[in-house]
Amino acid sequence: MTCAPLLLAAQEHVQSHFEWGRIETNTDWILPVGVCILILVFVRLLYQKDSRELGPVLGWLLTILRSLAFFVLLVLYLQPGWRYEQERQVHSRALVLVDTSLSMGLSDDSTGASTRADQVINQIGQTDFLQRLRQRNDVSLFRFGRTLEPIVTLDRLPEEGEAATQPEKNKNASDKKGEENAAKPAPPDWKKVLAPLGTETRLGEALRRLLIEEQGAPLSGVIVITDGGQNAGINIDAAVAAAHEAGVPIYPIGIGSAREAPSVRVSDFIVPARAFPGDQYPVTAYIQAQKMAGKVLTVELSSQETAPGESAPGMSTPIESREITLGADGEVVPVRFDLSPKELGRQTLTVTIQAPADDRNTADNRREADIEIVDRKTRVLLLAGGPSREYRFLRNMLFRDKSVTVDILLQTAQPGISQDANAVLDDFPATREEMFEYDCVVALDPDWQAFSVDQLNLLESWVAEQGGGLIAEAGPVNMGNPITGWIQTDEMSMMRNLYPVVFNRRFAIEMNNYASEQPWPLEFTREGLEAPFLWLGDDAVTSEEAWSRYPGVYSCYPVRESKRGATVLATYSDPEAAAGQKPPIYMASQFYGSGRVLYLGSAEMWRLRAVDDTFFEVLYTKMIRHVSQGRLLRGSSRGTLLVGQERCVVGSTIEIRAQLTDSRLEPLAAPRVLMQVIAPDNTIQTITLQPDTRRVGTFVGQATAQQEGVYRLELPVPESADERLTRRVQVKMPDLEREHPQRNDALLTRLANGTKGKYYVGVADGLAATGPGSVAAQLIDKTKTVITPIAPDRESQREWLRWVIGLVCGLLFVEWTIRRLVRLA
Repeated sequence: MTCAPLLLAAQEHVQSHFEWGRIETNTDWILPVGVCILILVFVRLLYQKDSRELGPVLGWLLTILRSLAFFVLLVLYLQPGWRYEQERQVHSRALVLVDTSLSMGLSDDSTGASTRADQVINQIGQTDFLQRLRQRNDVSLFRFGRTLEPIVTLDRLPEEGEAATQPEKNKNASDKKGEENAAKPAPPDWKKVLAPLGTETRLGEALRRLLIEEQGAPLSGVIVITDGGQNAGINIDAAVAAAHEAGVPIYPIGIGSAREAPSVRVSDFIVPARAFPGDQYPVTAYIQAQKMAGKVLTVELSSQETAPGESAPGMSTPIESREITLGADGEVVPVRFDLSPKELGRQTLTVTIQAPADDRNTADNRREADIEIVDRKTRVLLLAGGPSREYRFLRNMLFRDKSVTVDILLQTAQPGISQDANAVLDDFPATREEMFEYDCVVALDPDWQAFSVDQLNLLESWVAEQGGGLIAEAGPVNMGNPITGWIQTDEMSMMRNLYPVVFNRRFAIEMNNYASEQPWPLEFTREGLEAPFLWLGDDAVTSEEAWSRYPGVYSCYPVRESKRGATVLATYSDPEAAAGQKPPIYMASQFYGSGRVLYLGSAEMWRLRAVDDTFFEVLYTKMIRHVSQGRLLRGSSRGTLLVGQERCVVGSTIEIRAQLTDSRLEPLAAPRVLMQVIAPDNTIQTITLQPDTRRVGTFVGQATAQQEGVYRLELPVPESADERLTRRVQVKMPDLEREHPQRNDALLTRLANGTKGKYYVGVADGLAATGPGSVAAQLIDKTKTVITPIAPDRESQREWLRWVIGLVCGLLFVEWTIRRLVRLA
């Protein structure tokens, strides 16, 4: 039995069917009905015997009452009921994948005015491309680079007359229009969501993951807008096989030029952060070319001095020029200049190449970098809980470094012991004058409980307010004791706050679980790989190769997790030390006020000397300079402007922190602070720094590096005449996205042919074209009808069951009452 369908909404109906739950086939009713008939016959025979004394009327009445009770039980056993099904149409879906890797930010003309991403953004945002796809399909947009991310899903456009089937037909036109406008979502900011920021192109991985997630959906096809620069992840053939098996055609639209035009660029420019008057220092420019092997060009180096408080450098002064011969495609040619600074202050060094006329893009022929010429040495306090190997090697290294003044405090040393240092301390600094002389404190498993509360407060104030740098390395002696270790005491809460990790407390820690009999290499996170202060070479590639030669460390102090706002740089790879699914944190860093804190899980960097004698010195020199930036680069008494990294890759987030004071030199209390971020193309973005709730006068914010080149950060100091704090960040594009920038027609053709799709070359054919041959016309409507059972109302079923049981009981009660009245057994 079937009822007329009920209209739920457009293209959704509910149908009801009466059914017996126990009867699934045509013969399932025979046995229960037969048993019931036999019972009814037995009941009749029983009361026929009794009716000889009672009369036929009373006999038939009792027979009918007992038979009705058994008949109701039979009906209850057969489980009668209404089954409801929802019938709805599932629209055909078209998936659009847009490549947002860094190679889409390249320009294929010499002016560099329009990038590949710009062409895609213009077509998607300003033409009817999506509208044409939506005529027969729901459209879902995704972006991919290193990862796959959804952007927006757009419903199919209603067909003519379809809107009239809506239940709200009785509403007036103005009401419906107002509701439609209120429900209609705002279009995405295409320039923002399709910005090319991905450091890799994982095309095969993105397609395969998408097909798995959309398994079972009525897909009319997948449109991939890309230059085909597959350079990471699984092979494209795995995605082709998955699409072919699912019967989903793929329609690639190739963006960019298939011809690799001649180009030359400054791929990197390495300049030290500081130098001293009279001390020679090197700067190195790396020149990379394509299709220009053997050509000779000139590399020029110039200098510009920046006056204190100014953001832009002054007049440019030529320093030196060199002629170089370009290497093979992709080969990097280093050009080194040795300079001797004479005057103090900040200088902007600029390297420029005189490129040939056929260079594809002249915008990348110039790089800038800042250097501070200072006449003060870095003051380091080396604090150690014991004479470990790390302590001995580091002490000797710092004492030999002419740019460093090192004082030492060895907590286990006897008074008056001789050490290779500028000064040997018997106690931790106790006055502001003593503490504020230092730029960096290196603490190797120290016993913080040996110092007074005032001394620890002084250390905390020095980091937070004076921009001091702290390198804290864990160890089993003073941190590992589960009873007496300073980690476990409530009085040390302030010291625990300084660390960028959350420690385990109030239970015994089995340090043997976190120490191994063999070394385990460090697994660097993306942030760790991109952090220049952890590079053992001149760039990320050579540094990663150098770290790969390092066998690793034997232990890592156990911590619960990283703190909010902290950055995990490296983890310990021993699987037995992992807590659940998370590997132990070995390196982490955080801003603390205007200072930096760097944490290491053990003091074992001295083992780098077994790989190369210079690695240990290079690493510690960079780490000390990194955490000391807040002290070394203080350009104003009114505050300090710090960035998480002075060098990063395109797509990275630049972490910004400012420590500011008011006109009375008290911590600035303000609801917000505005600053300007000037991109390499001189576009200006104003961002808001929000106050750090943990410390008055500290403001934090972020900016995204979307272009290659130098970003300038300028912060006008509040309550000042025209004082500005400035910093620069060098942004580099990963070589992986530049190695093969041309459009990969062979790969995209294979992708289309292997899935019975079609390959479209260029914006004009793929995105702008209309008519029978367009990509929208190729998508077959695969709308299907889906019937979904509706779960029964359990409460109604229970109510019906109670009535049935009551009826049975009532019939039996009436029968029993009559039998008692006529005195039957």
